[in-house]
Amino acid sequence: MNRQSPPPSAVPDSPQEAPSFEAAIKRLTEIVQTLERGDLPLEESLRLFEEGVKLSRVSQERLERAEKRVEQLLAVDEQGRPRTTAFATDATEEGDDEEPRHS
Repeated sequence: MNRQSPPPSAVPDSPQEAPSFEAAIKRLTEIVQTLERGDLPLEESLRLFEEGVKLSRVSQERLERAEKRVEQLLAVDEQGRPRTTAFATDATEEGDDEEPRHS
């Protein structure tokens, strides 16, 4: 058979080691194409499916965080002035309860 086995650590278990969004989508695309061929044994198909689900979840979480950041950046107060709020980045802990800052 002509199949490529992904590296065993293609989907890390810890968030610090999560692949970039682009890398996750690229790998997810490869998994889908491989599974669509239908020439893998059941166990290999299940392993790839599990990896794909993890990648999908990681990607969805990153999209949701990006959407929240964009919403915060575009927010305006009652007077129509731009409103800025501190938001979590990779360097800070998410969920910090800081008061909104007005420009």
